Amino acid sequence: MTERSLADNTRAVIDRYGFSASKRFGQNFIKDNRVLEDIVEASCLKKDESVVEIGPGLGALTEVLSEAADQVYAVEVDRKLIPILEETLKGRDNIHIINQDIMKTDVKALTDGRPFRIVANLPYYITTPIIMSLLENRVPCRSITVMVQKEVGERMVAQPGNKDYGALTLAVGYYTKAAIVRKVPSSCFIPAPKVDSVVVHMDVLQKPPVEVEDEELLFSLIRGAFNQRRKTLLNALSGYPALDLDKEVIRKAIADIGEKPTVRGEELSLRRFADLAGALTS
Repeated sequence: MTERSLADNTRAVIDRYGFSASKRFGQNFIKDNRVLEDIVEASCLKKDESVVEIGPGLGALTEVLSEAADQVYAVEVDRKLIPILEETLKGRDNIHIINQDIMKTDVKALTDGRPFRIVANLPYYITTPIIMSLLENRVPCRSITVMVQKEVGERMVAQPGNKDYGALTLAVGYYTKAAIVRKVPSSCFIPAPKVDSVVVHMDVLQKPPVEVEDEELLFSLIRGAFNQRRKTLLNALSGYPALDLDKEVIRKAIADIGEKPTVRGEELSLRRFADLAGALTS
């Protein structure tokens, strides 16, 4: 195959190896080179940096990443793809193929502690768990650039009061500065999914935008607020077992930060959730 041709040859690669996309692993392979180049450009990769790619699939994005980065660590859970990757990416000495589940992988150890970035075309079924795992474990990467289902991407960058605003939005906002950088129609994949995708770039923050004494309490409040989002914040939090707080204590804390007892979680910004956590610990 010619240089940077894997995306153009996606169907040929699939046919050559008799490979069938796995529903179990949520596999949809990108066949558009322009999309791949946009993802790499959005990642802000520098030539002296390493990149960890989650789910390289057939290697089309991996191929482009290898030209932009010093070292590429491609973590693929599907063992059936490993021999295909080893063949399609043969001769690219800066690519390291790792047959592991990213949820069970010490990502920092892959790069021997050197600074790195994360790039991924994430399977729809496990997008949120992977993102939350990376953020909550404070994986020491400079940025995370991911292709995700359009609906999930919109949740990641939503504003208070929006129907897409929720716990994922607040977690992403606490750990990163995120933005949608482009839309990707379903026609850019083989097989084509039923929904469109977006590319989201997240610069990982060295320091969260809000200060709290009890970070665990902050995220318990956030999870509780959106566990039953149709309820008022007061009722949602008082009925959330993980908090185990008296309703009157919660009512007072909400009043102390100047909110009405009828306020809903979707109306509060990250700053206001931090204020509420502070009121409950003061």
